[in-house]
Amino acid sequence: MSDTLAAPLPGGLAAACTRWLEAGKPLALATIVETEGSAPRPLGTTMVIGEGGLVRGSLSGGCVESDLIEQGLEVLATGVPERRTYGYTDAAAWEVGLMCGGSIDVLVQPLAAPDPAAGLDALLDGAPGALLWSLDEPSRRLALPVPLADEAGEWEGPLAALLGGADGPGATDEADATGGPGATGEPVHSVDPALVRRLAAQLAARTCAGETGIIALPVDCGLPAEGIPALPAPDAPELFLLVRRPAPRLIVNGTTDLAAALLAQGRTLGYDTTVVDPRSTFLTRERFPAADRIVVARPDRYLREEDEAGRLDHRTVIACLGHDPKIDDPLVETALSLPVAYVGAMGSRRTHHERIRRLLERGVTTTQLQALHSPIGLDLGGSTPAEFALSVMAEVVAERTGRAAARPLRTTTGPLHGSIPA
Repeated sequence: MSDTLAAPLPGGLAAACTRWLEAGKPLALATIVETEGSAPRPLGTTMVIGEGGLVRGSLSGGCVESDLIEQGLEVLATGVPERRTYGYTDAAAWEVGLMCGGSIDVLVQPLAAPDPAAGLDALLDGAPGALLWSLDEPSRRLALPVPLADEAGEWEGPLAALLGGADGPGATDEADATGGPGATGEPVHSVDPALVRRLAAQLAARTCAGETGIIALPVDCGLPAEGIPALPAPDAPELFLLVRRPAPRLIVNGTTDLAAALLAQGRTLGYDTTVVDPRSTFLTRERFPAADRIVVARPDRYLREEDEAGRLDHRTVIACLGHDPKIDDPLVETALSLPVAYVGAMGSRRTHHERIRRLLERGVTTTQLQALHSPIGLDLGGSTPAEFALSVMAEVVAERTGRAAARPLRTTTGPLHGSIPA
């Protein structure tokens, strides 16, 4: 299960997909639905394939894309979804596969206009939301809000319809033209209400945590009802949940070229970027083109307001790049009190020690100070603003993936690709 920063496809793909589909040009969507070992991309990563050489996104480092393009074109020709496994074995070393030693399962499904899956186009571009679909019959899919927790009960009807093979609210197939079961939302198979409740609860937990992955249903997934056959255990659909949460936030205090470079590097890595500083003279769009928002305010107050509004979470990165203790100290003190992913502060080793002394005097605990990354960044030996930004975001990535003792890959053993926690 994974929550990925880079899964959204690049370049405003949603609008392009909509135009292609509305013009009658079908597309194939390839999605990583299962991984094992050292996989090159996380669960939920998507790629779009169309006729005439249209390809957007990738699922590996180039190992399997040629075969996926062929699979996508075949799916477009037949209209039948395909699920493929790509891995590596000595016997198949010269065939299509992964060179990283792991394996990925890819579902390739056709998309045709008008695609009835509400929210699918937005998900392609990384907008918040979730899609639940049957891997056996991907045309049956359900768009869900993120998070689902406060309204999970409202989705029990659509979930029952999805499990039972009906076209209930939110399911995507057209109603049975014969007027048989499913034509008005009744399930083709009866479904245990307790199962639906368990599934709704699991979806609520997973959407809150941002967990993409396969959902295994219990074998007792159907109970007979009068006039409706029970859903046989072997026929229970294997479900896949694709979750897209809002982008994680990078909040930078500072007005220099270092701050501008860090915002640019953060945006490249998929962060929603904010620069905040009380000195309005320096906060211009020309100076900070990579900032999604420019905020003139005391950064400590801004952090408290954002936290109270629920706009910070355990993925948030906060960087203090100022040189004024009157601004820096309250900012770092506030940041260390929040449940965020990373708090870093710039300065020399002497500046760091003086800052620690002042923070202790302000009541910051030694336990809290252990979470402070100062001096900020990894020791890459760089000196330019871009190199500084690279060292900071490299440390952020290493912390996020559990590789805090980042070393050259040639000196390490084990999987090349770290896990991406939710």
